[in-house]
Amino acid sequence: MALQVQLYRPAPRTTIGSVMQNSSSQAPCYTQQSMVCVTGDYNQAMMRKERGLSVKWRVKASLDTAAAEAAAAAAAASGEVAAVVGQVTEVNKDTFWPIVKAAGDKTVVLDMYTQWCGPCKVIAPKFQELSKEYLDVVFLKLDCNNDNKPLAKELGIKVVPTFKILKDSKIVKEVTGAKFDDIVVAINNARSR
Repeated sequence: MALQVQLYRPAPRTTIGSVMQNSSSQAPCYTQQSMVCVTGDYNQAMMRKERGLSVKWRVKASLDTAAAEAAAAAAAASGEVAAVVGQVTEVNKDTFWPIVKAAGDKTVVLDMYTQWCGPCKVIAPKFQELSKEYLDVVFLKLDCNNDNKPLAKELGIKVVPTFKILKDSKIVKEVTGAKFDDIVVAINNARSR
């Protein structure tokens, strides 16, 4: 199974060697036989390089996420509950604790939201992006509706959105409100424990 190299570069459509560059900043540029997926802002990286600063690219192996998705599908088919790496998994009062326990010593981030909450809708796409960036973290979301009210009460929710960061099935941090930077800091702190 071959993977793709993806460079995101806003440039006119040209061909340089075996790399095709596209004018859309989110359009992938492909090489013929590549082994990893590299994402990042190409222009920003080149500006850093020109100033003599270090250039870092985020590298992800999609084999990891493909294997995790296959395992989750197999678990779901057998009636087990599972979270998919690289995605946000919807949980309810019945599936939350089994997934948290199955995560073991991995960091778990729970987005507690409601359908009517404006800030919840704003932060949801950013939360989804975090799940793709932190492949060693389990990302869950819980709709705090009447069906899940007992779990929401057990977890001590007061406002939405609320983000609970868990490690070893224990809550280690809570972030209230759609505070993206605070969520990232909390995730990084929990991962380093």
